[in-house]
Amino acid sequence: MKSIFAARIRERDWVDSIFLVREKITAMAKNGKPYLTLKLMDKSGEIEGRVWDRVEQFSALFERDDFIQVTGKTSVYLGKMQLVVQEIFPVNEKDVDLADFLPTAPRPVAEMITELHRVVDSLTNKSLRALMNALLADEVFMASYCKAPAAKAMHHVYLGGLLEHSLAIVALATDVSKRYPELDRDLLVVGALLHDVGKIVELDYNRSFDYTDAGKLLGHIVLGVELIEARIRTLPDFQPDVALLLKHLILSHHGQYEYGSPKRPKTIEAIILNYLDDLDSKINGIRTHIAKEPDSEKSWTAYHRLYDRYFFKGFPAQQPPQGEPPVILASPPTAASLPQERKREERPSEDRRPEKKFGYSLGEQLKDKNLSLFDTDE
Repeated sequence: MKSIFAARIRERDWVDSIFLVREKITAMAKNGKPYLTLKLMDKSGEIEGRVWDRVEQFSALFERDDFIQVTGKTSVYLGKMQLVVQEIFPVNEKDVDLADFLPTAPRPVAEMITELHRVVDSLTNKSLRALMNALLADEVFMASYCKAPAAKAMHHVYLGGLLEHSLAIVALATDVSKRYPELDRDLLVVGALLHDVGKIVELDYNRSFDYTDAGKLLGHIVLGVELIEARIRTLPDFQPDVALLLKHLILSHHGQYEYGSPKRPKTIEAIILNYLDDLDSKINGIRTHIAKEPDSEKSWTAYHRLYDRYFFKGFPAQQPPQGEPPVILASPPTAASLPQERKREERPSEDRRPEKKFGYSLGEQLKDKNLSLFDTDE
């Protein structure tokens, strides 16, 4: 049973625990010696590991996606926790509980499934409700839909992330629909639930998170349309125009061609879905980035390569010294509260105002001057 988790590790801790290797990179130091950079993960998060000695010996013991037991000491470098690894031992998968090593959504899956059923029950469009009920009744589909992450690395990167992300967009779509009652609320809600459904096939999430062959060759947008089209064909009374609009939502939810969208949004529901998807994914991605530095007391995060910026975490809390009361600064005095004599001092009089350096016209400045180019005063 794993007892030490990445999120609980603090600076200068001595660590002796099992981790899943999410990343393994061999590089060369300035002195010409090789070193290993490891991404060691468990369900609470990940920690960066560095191997400086016996690199070739340790590297031969494991590969990416293997389990290893590591020992070493931690330190904070550039605001990030780092584990300097001193020993590595390979671990057989049979000796670990996979539930200890894959991150999970902060919301309980059972709670999210209950919310999902409640959303489907609220649908009034018969075709869309029949489609969602057919998917809910499919145990194989639901097992994947409730387990898949929403992405490999950018946002909601944990088991249950796809369901959490989809429900978050449903909540936003419901709020928007109240503001704009002319929208097709059912279409927008089902589009939110199914916009990323292709990720259950695009991503491999049985160990660490990666892309499947189908994901690399086709991508989740195409896979999602294929999945929905196949399901609609099993529903003989499904409205063709509703099917067309729903597939357009899936095809266009990335917004622009350069972002991998086969089509740009051409309905108001598609435009809203694109913006809400972008909003929720960015908020989750930025919050996750900020949370990666719990030990840093700096007001700014490390550089985020995707967003090309640093993020402000807030002003550091300043506590008054123990035993001394906090200093209360008085408000600056107003003109009405100043004594009359002080007020007169504050107002510059005519004779106290600075003289204007260029207060005369050019003609006045040149008056009585000898302007001849040939005559001199000598």
